[in-house]
Amino acid sequence: MKKYKVAAVIMIIHGGFMELGGVLCMIPALLLGANQFDIGQYFEFKLPYFQDNLYMMMVMGALYGVIRLIGAIGLLKNRMWGLVLSVIISTITITLMMFLLPAGIMDGILSGSTLILMLMHFYGDKKIVE
Repeated sequence: MKKYKVAAVIMIIHGGFMELGGVLCMIPALLLGANQFDIGQYFEFKLPYFQDNLYMMMVMGALYGVIRLIGAIGLLKNRMWGLVLSVIISTITITLMMFLLPAGIMDGILSGSTLILMLMHFYGDKKIVE
């Protein structure tokens, strides 16, 4: 269970600080107005579509963060649905990380490490062919 707990803690850090922390960036934008607060000057994605829709990206980041936190709670409670949800969200994050450069690098490191830990614990010392 130790590897699952480490994976869950990494997912809580990833979901709590990185994803949901992005929502906190929206508070000044909502208070000051989108015209006065140009968040694009602080974050730059390589794809113009993502750069032009940063507010929607923050909402989607919050959604990913909540799902990641729910999966981590399921892992900590030793539930199979938590493992499956965590594997799914980590796989999706690894797939999408290349489109969100440079922030995707940290997403890849955190999601990749949790995915490796979960799979190592689930499959353990099982061999492909006996």
